[in-house]
Amino acid sequence: MKIAESWLREWVDPDLTTEELGHQLTMLGHEVDGMEFEGTGIDEVVVAEVVECGKHPDADKLSVCKVSDGSGELIDIVCGAPNVHQGMKTPLAKPGVKLPNGMKLRKAKIRGVVSNGMLCSAVEIGLGDESDGIMELPADAEAGTPLTEFLDLPDTVFSLDLTPNRGDCFSVLGIARDVSALTGASLRGATAQPVAATIDATHPVELVEPAACPRFAGRVIRGIDPAAKSPVWMVERLRRAGLRGISPVVDITNFVMLELGQPLHAYDAALLQGPIRPRLATSGEKVTLLDEKQVELRDDTVIIT
Repeated sequence: MKIAESWLREWVDPDLTTEELGHQLTMLGHEVDGMEFEGTGIDEVVVAEVVECGKHPDADKLSVCKVSDGSGELIDIVCGAPNVHQGMKTPLAKPGVKLPNGMKLRKAKIRGVVSNGMLCSAVEIGLGDESDGIMELPADAEAGTPLTEFLDLPDTVFSLDLTPNRGDCFSVLGIARDVSALTGASLRGATAQPVAATIDATHPVELVEPAACPRFAGRVIRGIDPAAKSPVWMVERLRRAGLRGISPVVDITNFVMLELGQPLHAYDAALLQGPIRPRLATSGEKVTLLDEKQVELRDDTVIIT
Protein backbone atom coordinates (compact mmCIF):
# COMPACT_ATOMS: atom_id res chain seq x y z
CA MET A 1 0.00 0.00 0.00
CA LYS A 2 1.23 3.48 -0.86
CA ILE A 3 0.40 6.40 1.41
CA ALA A 4 1.50 10.01 1.00
CA GLU A 5 2.92 11.68 4.09
CA SER A 6 0.94 14.87 3.39
CA TRP A 7 -2.34 12.91 3.29
CA LEU A 8 -1.51 11.01 6.47
CA ARG A 9 -0.62 14.21 8.32
CA GLU A 10 -4.04 15.66 7.52
CA TRP A 11 -5.44 12.97 9.84
CA VAL A 12 -2.67 12.77 12.42
CA ASP A 13 0.37 15.03 12.67
CA PRO A 14 2.88 13.77 15.25
CA ASP A 15 5.97 15.81 16.05
CA LEU A 16 8.21 13.52 14.02
CA THR A 17 10.46 13.95 11.00
CA THR A 18 9.70 11.99 7.85
CA GLU A 19 12.37 9.42 8.72
CA GLU A 20 11.11 9.10 12.30
CA LEU A 21 7.54 8.66 11.07
CA GLY A 22 8.68 5.90 8.72
CA HIS A 23 10.43 4.17 11.61
CA GLN A 24 7.32 4.40 13.80
CA LEU A 25 5.21 2.88 11.01
CA THR A 26 7.57 -0.09 10.91
CA MET A 27 7.43 -0.39 14.70
CA LEU A 28 3.63 -0.59 14.39
CA GLY A 29 4.03 -3.65 12.18
CA HIS A 30 3.43 -1.73 8.96
CA GLU A 31 6.84 -2.35 7.45
CA VAL A 32 8.08 0.47 5.24
CA ASP A 33 9.47 -1.18 2.11
CA GLY A 34 10.52 2.10 0.58
CA MET A 35 10.10 5.86 0.44
CA GLU A 36 9.59 7.81 -2.78
CA PHE A 37 10.23 11.54 -2.89
CA GLU A 38 7.69 13.32 -5.09
CA GLY A 39 8.05 16.75 -6.64
CA THR A 40 11.82 17.08 -6.45
CA GLY A 41 13.61 18.95 -9.21
CA ILE A 42 10.70 21.21 -10.18
CA ASP A 43 11.27 24.08 -7.76
CA GLU A 44 11.54 26.60 -10.61
CA VAL A 45 8.46 25.43 -12.53
CA VAL A 46 5.59 27.91 -12.13
CA VAL A 47 1.91 28.19 -12.95
CA ALA A 48 1.30 30.05 -16.20
CA GLU A 49 -1.80 31.31 -17.99
CA VAL A 50 -2.16 31.02 -21.76
CA VAL A 51 -3.31 34.54 -22.67
CA GLU A 52 -3.22 34.10 -26.45
CA CYS A 53 -3.03 30.98 -28.59
CA GLY A 54 -2.75 30.83 -32.38
CA LYS A 55 -1.55 28.57 -35.15
CA HIS A 56 2.14 28.41 -35.99
CA PRO A 57 2.69 30.08 -39.39
CA ASP A 58 4.85 27.23 -40.67
CA ALA A 59 3.68 24.08 -38.82
CA ASP A 60 0.16 22.67 -38.70
CA LYS A 61 0.66 20.80 -35.42
CA LEU A 62 2.28 23.63 -33.48
CA SER A 63 0.74 26.58 -31.67
CA VAL A 64 2.28 29.93 -30.83
CA CYS A 65 1.21 31.14 -27.40
CA LYS A 66 1.66 34.20 -25.26
CA VAL A 67 1.66 33.20 -21.62
CA SER A 68 1.73 35.07 -18.34
CA ASP A 69 3.92 33.96 -15.46
CA GLY A 70 2.60 36.68 -13.17
CA SER A 71 5.52 39.03 -13.81
CA GLY A 72 3.49 41.45 -15.92
CA GLU A 73 5.18 40.60 -19.21
CA LEU A 74 3.95 38.02 -21.72
CA ILE A 75 6.25 35.20 -22.79
CA ASP A 76 6.29 33.68 -26.29
CA ILE A 77 6.06 29.89 -26.24
CA VAL A 78 5.82 27.43 -29.13
CA CYS A 79 3.75 24.44 -28.03
CA GLY A 80 2.96 21.15 -29.75
CA ALA A 81 0.35 19.89 -27.29
CA PRO A 82 -3.08 19.25 -28.84
CA ASN A 83 -4.94 20.46 -25.75
CA VAL A 84 -3.38 23.91 -25.40
CA HIS A 85 -5.97 26.68 -25.54
CA GLN A 86 -6.50 30.29 -24.56
CA GLY A 87 -7.27 30.79 -20.88
CA MET A 88 -5.84 27.50 -19.61
CA LYS A 89 -3.48 27.31 -16.64
CA THR A 90 -0.50 25.00 -17.02
CA PRO A 91 3.05 24.46 -15.71
CA LEU A 92 5.77 26.59 -17.32
CA ALA A 93 9.50 25.92 -17.38
CA LYS A 94 11.56 28.90 -18.51
CA PRO A 95 15.07 28.89 -20.04
CA GLY A 96 17.67 27.67 -17.56
CA VAL A 97 15.29 25.35 -15.71
CA LYS A 98 16.37 21.70 -15.52
CA LEU A 99 13.52 19.18 -15.42
CA PRO A 100 13.53 15.83 -13.56
CA ASN A 101 14.06 13.97 -16.85
CA GLY A 102 17.39 15.76 -17.28
CA MET A 103 16.21 18.23 -19.93
CA LYS A 104 17.57 21.74 -19.47
CA LEU A 105 15.38 24.40 -21.06
CA ARG A 106 16.88 27.01 -23.33
CA LYS A 107 15.62 29.70 -25.63
CA ALA A 108 15.08 28.12 -29.04
CA LYS A 109 13.80 28.96 -32.50
CA ILE A 110 11.22 26.41 -33.65
CA ARG A 111 10.33 26.58 -37.34
CA GLY A 112 11.25 30.23 -37.40
CA VAL A 113 9.47 31.29 -34.19
CA VAL A 114 11.35 31.93 -30.94
CA SER A 115 10.16 29.96 -27.90
CA ASN A 116 11.18 31.16 -24.44
CA GLY A 117 10.56 27.97 -22.51
CA MET A 118 8.11 25.10 -22.46
CA LEU A 119 4.59 24.37 -21.27
CA CYS A 120 4.89 21.02 -19.50
CA SER A 121 3.02 17.74 -19.41
CA ALA A 122 2.75 15.74 -16.18
CA VAL A 123 5.32 13.28 -17.54
CA GLU A 124 7.91 15.98 -18.22
CA ILE A 125 7.81 17.20 -14.62
CA GLY A 126 7.78 13.72 -13.08
CA LEU A 127 4.14 13.74 -12.02
CA GLY A 128 2.79 11.03 -14.32
CA ASP A 129 3.67 8.07 -16.51
CA GLU A 130 1.58 9.04 -19.52
CA SER A 131 -0.18 12.10 -20.89
CA ASP A 132 -2.10 13.29 -23.92
CA GLY A 133 -0.97 16.89 -23.68
CA ILE A 134 0.24 19.54 -21.29
CA MET A 135 -0.99 19.44 -17.70
CA GLU A 136 -4.16 21.47 -17.20
CA LEU A 137 -4.43 23.19 -13.83
CA PRO A 138 -7.60 24.59 -12.23
CA ALA A 139 -8.83 28.03 -13.27
CA ASP A 140 -8.13 29.40 -9.78
CA ALA A 141 -4.41 28.59 -10.02
CA GLU A 142 -2.62 31.94 -9.88
CA ALA A 143 -0.02 32.66 -12.56
CA GLY A 144 3.46 32.85 -11.08
CA THR A 145 2.74 30.50 -8.18
CA PRO A 146 5.46 27.86 -7.81
CA LEU A 147 3.98 24.55 -8.93
CA THR A 148 5.34 22.84 -5.82
CA GLU A 149 3.38 25.26 -3.66
CA PHE A 150 0.17 24.79 -5.63
CA LEU A 151 0.36 20.97 -5.56
CA ASP A 152 1.59 20.67 -1.97
CA LEU A 153 5.00 19.35 -2.97
CA PRO A 154 7.52 18.00 -2.25
CA ASP A 155 5.96 14.99 -0.61
CA THR A 156 7.10 11.57 0.58
CA VAL A 157 5.23 8.40 -0.33
CA PHE A 158 5.62 5.44 2.02
CA SER A 159 5.32 1.95 0.52
CA LEU A 160 3.90 -0.21 3.30
CA ASP A 161 3.87 -4.00 3.52
CA LEU A 162 0.59 -4.59 5.36
CA THR A 163 -0.33 -7.98 6.76
CA PRO A 164 -3.68 -9.63 5.85
CA ASN A 165 -4.86 -9.66 9.48
CA ARG A 166 -4.83 -5.84 9.59
CA GLY A 167 -7.58 -5.10 7.11
CA ASP A 168 -8.52 -2.12 9.28
CA CYS A 169 -5.29 -0.43 8.19
CA PHE A 170 -5.82 -0.54 4.44
CA SER A 171 -6.67 3.17 4.38
CA VAL A 172 -5.23 6.52 5.38
CA LEU A 173 -7.60 6.67 8.35
CA GLY A 174 -6.62 3.17 9.47
CA ILE A 175 -2.90 3.98 9.45
CA ALA A 176 -3.55 7.34 11.12
CA ARG A 177 -5.47 5.61 13.91
CA ASP A 178 -2.47 3.41 14.70
CA VAL A 179 -0.04 6.33 14.54
CA SER A 180 -2.25 8.28 16.93
CA ALA A 181 -2.39 5.39 19.39
CA LEU A 182 1.40 5.00 19.36
CA THR A 183 2.46 8.65 19.48
CA GLY A 184 -0.41 10.24 21.39
CA ALA A 185 -0.98 12.75 18.59
CA SER A 186 -4.63 13.69 18.18
CA LEU A 187 -6.63 11.97 15.45
CA ARG A 188 -8.94 14.02 13.28
CA GLY A 189 -12.43 12.57 13.39
CA ALA A 190 -14.19 11.32 10.28
CA THR A 191 -17.48 13.19 10.34
CA ALA A 192 -20.04 13.69 7.60
CA GLN A 193 -23.52 15.13 7.49
CA PRO A 194 -26.31 13.14 5.83
CA VAL A 195 -27.06 14.25 2.28
CA ALA A 196 -30.78 14.38 1.58
CA ALA A 197 -31.98 12.85 -1.68
CA THR A 198 -33.17 15.38 -4.24
CA ILE A 199 -34.76 12.85 -6.61
CA ASP A 200 -37.15 9.96 -5.98
CA ALA A 201 -35.38 7.48 -8.27
CA THR A 202 -34.42 4.12 -6.76
CA HIS A 203 -33.18 0.78 -8.05
CA PRO A 204 -34.35 -2.59 -6.69
CA VAL A 205 -32.01 -4.70 -4.55
CA GLU A 206 -32.58 -8.35 -3.60
CA LEU A 207 -30.77 -9.72 -0.56
CA VAL A 208 -30.93 -13.39 -1.48
CA GLU A 209 -28.12 -14.39 0.94
CA PRO A 210 -28.79 -12.32 4.09
CA ALA A 211 -26.25 -14.29 6.12
CA ALA A 212 -23.49 -13.37 3.67
CA CYS A 213 -24.72 -9.85 2.84
CA PRO A 214 -27.31 -8.54 5.31
CA ARG A 215 -27.27 -4.99 3.93
CA PHE A 216 -26.60 -3.29 0.60
CA ALA A 217 -26.71 0.51 0.43
CA GLY A 218 -26.77 2.62 -2.69
CA ARG A 219 -28.09 5.81 -4.19
CA VAL A 220 -29.19 6.82 -7.67
CA ILE A 221 -27.36 9.89 -8.95
CA ARG A 222 -28.39 11.65 -12.13
CA GLY A 223 -27.19 14.67 -14.08
CA ILE A 224 -23.50 13.74 -14.14
CA ASP A 225 -21.52 15.58 -16.80
CA PRO A 226 -19.56 12.92 -18.72
CA ALA A 227 -17.12 15.57 -19.92
CA ALA A 228 -16.23 16.72 -16.40
CA LYS A 229 -12.70 16.24 -15.10
CA SER A 230 -11.56 15.33 -11.62
CA PRO A 231 -9.84 18.15 -9.71
CA VAL A 232 -6.05 18.14 -9.93
CA TRP A 233 -5.64 17.73 -6.16
CA MET A 234 -7.66 14.50 -6.24
CA VAL A 235 -5.82 13.12 -9.25
CA GLU A 236 -2.54 13.92 -7.47
CA ARG A 237 -3.66 12.12 -4.31
CA LEU A 238 -4.61 9.07 -6.34
CA ARG A 239 -1.37 9.15 -8.32
CA ARG A 240 0.75 9.23 -5.19
CA ALA A 241 -1.24 6.23 -3.94
CA GLY A 242 -0.46 4.35 -7.15
CA LEU A 243 -3.79 4.84 -8.93
CA ARG A 244 -4.45 6.58 -12.21
CA GLY A 245 -7.20 9.17 -12.52
CA ILE A 246 -9.95 7.84 -14.80
CA SER A 247 -13.13 9.89 -14.44
CA PRO A 248 -14.78 11.87 -11.62
CA VAL A 249 -17.15 9.05 -10.60
CA VAL A 250 -14.46 6.37 -10.53
CA ASP A 251 -11.92 8.72 -8.94
CA ILE A 252 -14.30 9.64 -6.11
CA THR A 253 -15.02 6.01 -5.28
CA ASN A 254 -11.30 5.22 -5.28
CA PHE A 255 -10.54 8.28 -3.16
CA VAL A 256 -13.09 7.33 -0.50
CA MET A 257 -11.79 3.76 -0.42
CA LEU A 258 -8.20 4.93 0.04
CA GLU A 259 -9.00 7.55 2.67
CA LEU A 260 -11.67 5.81 4.76
CA GLY A 261 -11.30 2.14 3.81
CA GLN A 262 -14.89 1.94 2.56
CA PRO A 263 -15.08 0.05 -0.75
CA LEU A 264 -17.50 1.60 -3.22
CA HIS A 265 -18.58 0.79 -6.75
CA ALA A 266 -20.43 2.91 -9.28
CA TYR A 267 -22.86 1.25 -11.68
CA ASP A 268 -24.09 2.69 -14.95
CA ALA A 269 -27.86 2.76 -14.40
CA ALA A 270 -28.46 2.56 -18.14
CA LEU A 271 -26.75 -0.83 -18.26
CA LEU A 272 -28.38 -2.44 -15.22
CA GLN A 273 -30.89 -5.14 -16.08
CA GLY A 274 -33.09 -6.25 -13.21
CA PRO A 275 -32.35 -5.90 -9.50
CA ILE A 276 -28.91 -5.81 -7.90
CA ARG A 277 -28.41 -9.20 -6.19
CA PRO A 278 -25.56 -9.83 -3.73
CA ARG A 279 -25.21 -13.61 -3.44
CA LEU A 280 -22.78 -16.45 -2.85
CA ALA A 281 -21.03 -17.85 -5.88
CA THR A 282 -21.51 -21.44 -6.92
CA SER A 283 -18.42 -23.64 -6.77
CA GLY A 284 -16.46 -23.30 -10.00
CA GLU A 285 -18.44 -20.28 -11.22
CA LYS A 286 -16.36 -17.99 -13.42
CA VAL A 287 -16.53 -14.22 -13.68
CA THR A 288 -14.70 -11.69 -15.83
CA LEU A 289 -13.12 -8.82 -13.89
CA LEU A 290 -12.75 -5.19 -14.97
CA ASP A 291 -9.25 -5.92 -16.29
CA GLU A 292 -10.76 -8.64 -18.55
CA LYS A 293 -9.19 -11.43 -16.49
CA GLN A 294 -11.37 -14.45 -15.80
CA VAL A 295 -11.29 -16.03 -12.35
CA GLU A 296 -12.90 -19.16 -10.92
CA LEU A 297 -14.76 -18.62 -7.65
CA ARG A 298 -15.27 -20.67 -4.52
CA ASP A 299 -18.69 -21.14 -3.01
CA ASP A 300 -17.86 -18.90 -0.02
CA THR A 301 -17.26 -15.83 -2.21
CA VAL A 302 -19.86 -13.06 -2.24
CA ILE A 303 -20.54 -11.59 -5.67
CA ILE A 304 -22.92 -8.87 -6.84
CA THR A 305 -24.96 -9.70 -9.92
